[in-house]
Amino acid sequence: MTRLPVLPAMLVLALSLALSPAIAEQTRDPAAYFFQDSFNDLSEEAQNAKDEGKTGVLVMFETDECPWCQRMKETVLNQALVQDYFRSHFRVIALNTEGDALVTGFDGSEVSETEFALRHNRVRATPAFLFFNTDGQLLTRYTGTTRDPQEFLWLGEYVVGAHFKTERFSRYKRKRREASS
Repeated sequence: MTRLPVLPAMLVLALSLALSPAIAEQTRDPAAYFFQDSFNDLSEEAQNAKDEGKTGVLVMFETDECPWCQRMKETVLNQALVQDYFRSHFRVIALNTEGDALVTGFDGSEVSETEFALRHNRVRATPAFLFFNTDGQLLTRYTGTTRDPQEFLWLGEYVVGAHFKTERFSRYKRKRREASS
């Protein structure tokens, strides 16, 4: 199969914003448009990401009573541009750090959501966004909320562009903010 060249994410993002400002502000339900249905089998999610040519798997760890998780869903994860960008680069699932549902880890072991969050990934605060490659290796993690949708998009670019290998997100974000001023 012949693959067409892919425009850099920055160019696509810029064109999307320039050509249709309405899309940039369009909101949709994050449960339907950001997160993907999953049986919580992360090795299967990683394989699906690989088959789809994606960077990896993004897991959002949350709790039911987390006001910061709710804020992210209501102000960032509900944005169409954010949803489209992340879904094009990652399989995106949510796990409840206080949940009893079973999760099959990248290593094939089956544990509760709580155990997977706390023991396997040392998640102590929510929201926590963990980015894994298609081999199940942790690329980077981000705990807390972002200032706005743009900052969350920069987080996605930071991972997709593998900038985490050479700099911290705070530095990458500062450079992006200065470049857009």
